[in-house]
Amino acid sequence: MRERIIRGIAGTLVLVSILLAFYVNMNWLLLTAFVGLNLLQSSITKWCLMDDILKKVFKMDN
Repeated sequence: MRERIIRGIAGTLVLVSILLAFYVNMNWLLLTAFVGLNLLQSSITKWCLMDDILKKVFKMDN
């Protein structure tokens, strides 16, 4: 369940940053790059900051 939430958050951030880059300022693409780098980092290290945040905020187990 938590992995689906993390993927949903990442996808939402990417789509929102693309829309903001198109309509507001191209610098919003840096958010897309940040999300991509975090996804790459978590696939290599098997550690995800958003996972830790969700565990603490919602008191999720596993």
